[in-house]
Amino acid sequence: MAIVRSPLLRQIRRKPLHFLGPFTVIIVLALFILSPSTLSSISGFNSTKTKYNYTPKTGFFGSSSKNKNFQSNLPGNHISHYDLNKLKSTPRAAYNKERILVLSPISRFYNEYWANLLKLTYPRDAMELGFILPRTAEGDEALKKLEKAIKIVQTGPKDDRFAKITILRQDNDGLESQLEKDRHELSVQKERRKNMAIARNSLLFTSLSPYTSWVLWLDADIIESPPTLIQDLISHDKPVMSANVYQRYKNDKGQPDIRPYDFNNWVESEEGLRIAENMADDEIVVEGYAEIATYRPLMAHFYDKNGDVNTEMQLDGVGGGAVMVKADVHRDGAMFPPFPFYHLIETEGFAKMAKRLGYEVFGLPNYLVYHYNE
Repeated sequence: MAIVRSPLLRQIRRKPLHFLGPFTVIIVLALFILSPSTLSSISGFNSTKTKYNYTPKTGFFGSSSKNKNFQSNLPGNHISHYDLNKLKSTPRAAYNKERILVLSPISRFYNEYWANLLKLTYPRDAMELGFILPRTAEGDEALKKLEKAIKIVQTGPKDDRFAKITILRQDNDGLESQLEKDRHELSVQKERRKNMAIARNSLLFTSLSPYTSWVLWLDADIIESPPTLIQDLISHDKPVMSANVYQRYKNDKGQPDIRPYDFNNWVESEEGLRIAENMADDEIVVEGYAEIATYRPLMAHFYDKNGDVNTEMQLDGVGGGAVMVKADVHRDGAMFPPFPFYHLIETEGFAKMAKRLGYEVFGLPNYLVYHYNE
């Protein structure tokens, strides 16, 4: 029988853990120090070090299930590629299932608006909706009603559901009163239109996706339109196309009648240019007010009840009632200026910006949609 005479070996034999513990720690530290990820973090070791590392993190025993699940929910290498050159905006949008984004700033929720929206015949699986509401008491009430209406649709039959719905709240302040007589006072137009422009831009920039071919700006007080509104506006294949906004009312004889409502669809005039030329840089021309008589031809006055609904009219300014825009117009930079742009602001400024970018702007004087009558 062999006798272990070395005191060191005899100590290891009697108390092995006292020696294996430190030995194991030394091996683990060596593996950590010499690992590629640690070496690459040492200054000067890897001159091609990248800011981001898309390689899944691994533990001592390999990848964790948490990392695997996280990775499976992300695009390959965390990067998505979109070829916008293949994205089309064609007159046969419904047939091609081109994605349309319907955007509506909302200060009050009208059941008639929602009912009319649901009557639109464009394929629901190719329709996205976007809303933005002010942080006011009226905005809070409108939000409750909107969410209730959305829940009914989005939990109903799948064929009736919209592809996506986005709801935003405004960061900027809105007018305290949204009564028609208050919000159309000339004295509040610059501030009101600036706030509206900011809201429209926030809604647009947040909800426009790489799949969007068309954008329909539909005011939340448009309560009646043809069910084929989207297809009808798209069929003209114009960069910007506006419907004519009218309003139903009872005339002096108590008979149902209609009257023009939106005067922001117009053609520039010499007088309008002269007025703008003599304004200070921060002043705006606002249409539809006797105090600023521009004598611009207004599309609202060109309606012919016996005329062809497809009659087109070139415009220099548009309102926001029902305006169809090819998404590329927005992608190329046409937004809603919250500042005087050639003395125009918000939707009229958008039309000017689109034209400066080389796009044509049109309207349909005989194609009517109807505004809520307060």
